[in-house]
Amino acid sequence: MLLLGKNAIVSGGSRGIGASVVRYFVQQGAQVFFTYNTSEVAARQLVEELGAEKVKAVHCDGKNPEAVNATITDAVAWLGGLDILVNNAGITKDGLLLKMSVEDWDVVMETNLKSSFLFSKGVLRYMMRTGGSIIHISSVIGIHGNAGQSNYAASKAGIIGLSKSIAHEMGSKQIRSNVIAPGFIATDMTAGISENVISQHLNNVPLKRVGRPEEVADLAVFLASDMSAYISGQVIGVCGGLNR
Repeated sequence: MLLLGKNAIVSGGSRGIGASVVRYFVQQGAQVFFTYNTSEVAARQLVEELGAEKVKAVHCDGKNPEAVNATITDAVAWLGGLDILVNNAGITKDGLLLKMSVEDWDVVMETNLKSSFLFSKGVLRYMMRTGGSIIHISSVIGIHGNAGQSNYAASKAGIIGLSKSIAHEMGSKQIRSNVIAPGFIATDMTAGISENVISQHLNNVPLKRVGRPEEVADLAVFLASDMSAYISGQVIGVCGGLNR
């Protein structure tokens, strides 16, 4: 029970990596308030699975400052305090840069990076009292880049810079900020990728397999717990050795 008595907010917690983080946090003793944008059915099912006394889900548009601030206020009131934030909400709108629309650039940057900024800024006034752990879900794409994903890569690289800056600014208040950079993880976001593309990708992965959302959640539990009390400002890959 590494997170016994701790209170957490998870953005984008209804599916994939986010849902695994919510499950593992609850299993480790935390109380979790998570947000969703479009996956209301999945969010309700997750609450039913884990129990409404331990988990609450609310709709939140992470691009909207007023919505994020209201959500954080409601979360802290329901939780009774705040120790952990996981910035997980994210989307892709892939396309070659020459053909990428401004709209596709903007919506990815706002959903992935702006929402991380808004949630991080919003929780600081609570965490400054007692300290806390902020965990950002980035990607190895934010480190290496990738053809056809300039908007996604830029947003995930921005998250890394955001997290490192928070670590510098808030360390004296015992607020830690770290990044998890997943590689190819089996989620809804990657479900439509062809077997041929997956095979080509795995040629570059030393462990020669796709990762599981639970393996990302394992690291999130560690970074949220007191076991990582002297770890801040770091980027840790969960990528089978791809980020080397």
